[in-house]
Amino acid sequence: MFSGKKHYWWFQLIGWGGLFLIHLFFAWFYGKFDTPEDRALFFMRAVSFVIIGVILTHFMRLFIIRLHLLKHNWGIQLLNFILLSIITASICGIIEQQVYKQFELFTQREIEVLKRRGIWLVSFNNMISWFIYIFIWNAIYIIYHYAREYQQQQIDTLQLKSLVRELELKTIKSNINPHFIFNALNSIRALVDENPGRAREAITELSNILRSSITMHKTESVSLKNELDIIEDYLALEQVRFEDRLTVRYDIDSRTLEQQIPPMMLQTLVENAIKHGISRELQGGLVSIAARLKNNFIELCVRNTGTFTGEKEDSGFGLSSIRDRLKLLYPGRSGFQIHQLTPGTVEAKIELPV
Repeated sequence: MFSGKKHYWWFQLIGWGGLFLIHLFFAWFYGKFDTPEDRALFFMRAVSFVIIGVILTHFMRLFIIRLHLLKHNWGIQLLNFILLSIITASICGIIEQQVYKQFELFTQREIEVLKRRGIWLVSFNNMISWFIYIFIWNAIYIIYHYAREYQQQQIDTLQLKSLVRELELKTIKSNINPHFIFNALNSIRALVDENPGRAREAITELSNILRSSITMHKTESVSLKNELDIIEDYLALEQVRFEDRLTVRYDIDSRTLEQQIPPMMLQTLVENAIKHGISRELQGGLVSIAARLKNNFIELCVRNTGTFTGEKEDSGFGLSSIRDRLKLLYPGRSGFQIHQLTPGTVEAKIELPV
């Protein structure tokens, strides 16, 4: 529970040592050190008090850890710790009484009180004092545990943001594919003489893609509409290269256009469809992009003509980066799969919480 056994024992030493000093102060203040016998009796009782407290609270801590009492909700935790404090205080009180009896640590006045009131009534009063100490110990233990847990959550959050940022930067860099740029430039060069107007459009499209790749690291999410704008520019350039071999189809639910998604994630799926699907088909094929809302999730789906090659394609950086980003951004709340939908069609699907 604590950051280490060394820290735990330091807390035990400081806590019970502080109680020892408080008892020492009041014993001196009320004049209980008049004789050597008084001083010896005080120190023997105080030492036994500290030893009992340290041992019993240590076993209580082991009990808390073993039964995972800090994993329950606040109501159950409070009830558990009150019951545990009562049980531990009762055991401490009984042990202390037996120690006092065994080593004759009762004062003459206490012996008279025991005879007059009975040992059980005195033991009950003693247990109440122990209950206060044990309950305070438990309260400090719970507060420290949650403070450490909150601190660790803050550290984990910062590390998560750092990992997400690093992963997104790697993804962005991977999307600035030099082969794509060279192919696009070659296509534009061929258009310069044949179709100057289309060549100018292609230069604008390439400029948009490069600009988005460079500036995308400044934001943690983008609207689906913005992502689709970049994808349209990318596919327009690829259609210059593939010509009639590439057909593009969109099926976008208008309600999804303003939904926020991780930048360049959908584009990665489209690039994967071109690289591992269309480019390997002699007759080319179809790339279909769909987005819809389904059960409080936004479902992004990219289908392409081709054959899913299995582990080799699935382990590529593009797809693995999608899995890593989803795991970091939406732990346990997102989904991603890629599979052979039909003998001639591959489907990649991402599900993100709305």
